[in-house]
Amino acid sequence: MINRRAILRRGGVALGVGLGGMGLGGIGLSSLGIGGLDFASAAAADPLAGVDPALRAGAATVLAMGAKLSPLTTARLPILRAGGAAMAGPLRADVPVEARKIAVGPGIPDVTVQVINAGSRASGDPRPAILHTHGGGFVAGSALAERGYLQDFAHALDCVIVSVEYTLAPEARFTRSVAETYAGLRWLHDQAEALGVDRRRLAVMGESAGGGHAALLAIRARDLGEVPLVLQVLTYPMLDDRTGSTVMPPPGIGKLGWDAQANRFGWESFLGAAPGSRAVPAAGVPARCTRLAGLAPAVIAVGGIDLFVDEDITYARRLTDAGVPTELLVIPGAYHGFDRVVPDASPSRRLIAARLAALRRAFGQPGG
Repeated sequence: MINRRAILRRGGVALGVGLGGMGLGGIGLSSLGIGGLDFASAAAADPLAGVDPALRAGAATVLAMGAKLSPLTTARLPILRAGGAAMAGPLRADVPVEARKIAVGPGIPDVTVQVINAGSRASGDPRPAILHTHGGGFVAGSALAERGYLQDFAHALDCVIVSVEYTLAPEARFTRSVAETYAGLRWLHDQAEALGVDRRRLAVMGESAGGGHAALLAIRARDLGEVPLVLQVLTYPMLDDRTGSTVMPPPGIGKLGWDAQANRFGWESFLGAAPGSRAVPAAGVPARCTRLAGLAPAVIAVGGIDLFVDEDITYARRLTDAGVPTELLVIPGAYHGFDRVVPDASPSRRLIAARLAALRRAFGQPGG
């Protein structure tokens, strides 16, 4: 049985200006959550109009918090970062956590990783493992604050998780943070025996900007050929700098949790270039990768009124067209970070169950 109760206890910050079937053989669209002209008209007047009733209480809170941080600027970053740190959940005593420093490469200081549930089972059998990258629009969030949330995942899946405390933007550009996250993945692979990990069962996972980092990791892992992956789990991933800059969302989309202005700020901080412009370095943007064939199988989940819904659907289609087994779940009426804001709501339970099932399948565990 999947132990979801512990995972659902966790709230916290997914990212941003808010509080913070299927099968791997192809795409399964449950719904786009976009009801046409009537929905668009209503949503333009009321940002809560398209929200699933089960998520409305959380949406009102997200909207109120967002108003305090909009527009997102460098001056407001300390407020955003402090809010995320304050929302960290409690740690559980039955899943060990250890902070480690690991080498990155020439010219880059060692990076901290949070190592969760390391060690072989009592039987001596190694565990599967996940390299996790946290959300926060590239400009906020921390691996430290995600420990309790990830302990629940590790307990439910009986796996090891390594989460990287990558350097945030704008203090560092994508070249540094991507080097740090890949160093974490390579370290997890290289230290498999010491960590009690089966290096044949490694996945990458992230939410929002962390989903963007996970997608970049999957691309780099394929290109370098050093670390084989069985799955990339991308939860409402931040994949395309053009969203909110040269491509604007329809009315009612992207009004809660992370909006177009925040997205422009996050991408410009990360890339060091105006999002949507010719100056954007393609190496920092998963959606600008021209060759997707050969990537690890993917699971992409996003809310139907999330700012990232169109770019995530497009990325899933491109992966499928490139022959990458891809599962896509679009949850109607769900805004950005909904599962972290209202974890007990039925749409959140759907998302959590789908991710756990996909990881179980990839890891060859019962219940997948």
